[in-house]
Amino acid sequence: MKKVISASRRTDLVSFFPEWLSSVIKEERALVYGPSGYAFTVDLRPETVHTFVLWSKDLANLIGNLFNLRKALQKYDQLYFHFTITGLGGTFIEEGVPRPSTTLSQLESLVKIAGVPRRVSVRFDPVVFWKEGESLKTNLHFFEKLAPRTSALGIRDIRFSFAQWYRKATKRAAKRKFFYTDPSQEEKREKASYLAQIAQHWGLNLYACSQNFLSDIPGIQASACIDGNLLQNLHPSREPVAVKKDKSQRKECQCSESVDIGSYTQTCPHSCIYCYANPKI
Repeated sequence: MKKVISASRRTDLVSFFPEWLSSVIKEERALVYGPSGYAFTVDLRPETVHTFVLWSKDLANLIGNLFNLRKALQKYDQLYFHFTITGLGGTFIEEGVPRPSTTLSQLESLVKIAGVPRRVSVRFDPVVFWKEGESLKTNLHFFEKLAPRTSALGIRDIRFSFAQWYRKATKRAAKRKFFYTDPSQEEKREKASYLAQIAQHWGLNLYACSQNFLSDIPGIQASACIDGNLLQNLHPSREPVAVKKDKSQRKECQCSESVDIGSYTQTCPHSCIYCYANPKI
């Protein structure tokens, strides 16, 4: 059975490593360094790949065909995209991410590359809360701008989560004097209901990523960001693919099996304060 390639949960390959990504696609093999430092080779021949899933916060290199990346990817039967737009780009929280006006402008081109809007998932992820003096700040309300834009382009799937403050992220926040707040589960459920109402108004499917305490809220489902059943249905030839849970992911993650070709050694300069992956910020 063909496999799903994920590129990548660990770093933004499209934004910062397009030359490497293009080269391994041309060579049809990638040497990958896993989380524990071991190396392994991934076969990228088109006859072994069901779907190539790309994750990014800035798709300018793909849209502009830098290093022939866009052309190189055309050899695969299906491309699927996770495009993150939080509304925080260009702020001190996401210093290296383009401003929202820039990323929103990339959506139309992205849909054309994907072929059909269902092959694009927009990630409003994470939702962040913080204090500036006595004021509580959040990007939550940016969803009111994001929802109609995605809906107008035929994109229906939106994935979100509330920021999870892992130890390395809390240390980073303290160093940068970023006073984040972490609402209670009940408060998060209230905020999630607000998002669900907006999503319903614009005909969007809203998925909670690895936060199953939200999935019983009307209008919200638990997310399988890599969903074998969906990818099979969207595939031009409806080819079968693995649908069982990826055991290498978090307990609440509903994703189907995939092979990630990114490495934590490929350090991402987006410099997001909340990032769980980057070891150098």
